[in-house]
Amino acid sequence: MPIKAKPGEQYTVRRKVLKLFGAAFHIYDEHGSVVGYCKQKAFKLKEDIRLYTGESMSEPLLTLAARSILDFGATYDITMPDGTQIGSLRRKGLKSTFLRDEWLIFDDQGNEIGTLKEKNLMMAILRRGDFAVLFPQRYEFFRSGSDEPVAMIRQHFNLFVYRLGLSVLRDDNELDELMLLGATCLIAAIEGRQS
Repeated sequence: MPIKAKPGEQYTVRRKVLKLFGAAFHIYDEHGSVVGYCKQKAFKLKEDIRLYTGESMSEPLLTLAARSILDFGATYDITMPDGTQIGSLRRKGLKSTFLRDEWLIFDDQGNEIGTLKEKNLMMAILRRGDFAVLFPQRYEFFRSGSDEPVAMIRQHFNLFVYRLGLSVLRDDNELDELMLLGATCLIAAIEGRQS
């Protein structure tokens, strides 16, 4: 069954239902075609998330790997199949735990190039309670020094299926779609672990 993206969304990331160990996500384009499959291995001390071009997992697309074990402010390196690092994301641990999720985005040289953060502080605080599912998340990507978002991630309200929509609002040389998609899969995996 194809999943159609909501208007303005270029990609939809949907958690696979009835996966016993780990997590898996299908990635659909705006026409409902599967363009990727993301797999998170279970029982790993260091987070290891793989993104493939399809569910056959024959062609890798990206790897998101934590640098260390049980890091409060974890850093995840985003690499291509040939091992080339295209960037990294570091979670602001304390802020993300008590207020709203916030991530720093770095380029392949380790220079900070942007942030990813929950849009609404009040909604983020309400999500910290027992009824988090009633308050869907919204994130915005910002380039350093800019207050105009490059892209947005929106969680769709659904009590049974976890689904995120990615809207790329404008082209950016450093925050390309592949990096934005990798970050969206990371958010889906981290949220799935916290739920």
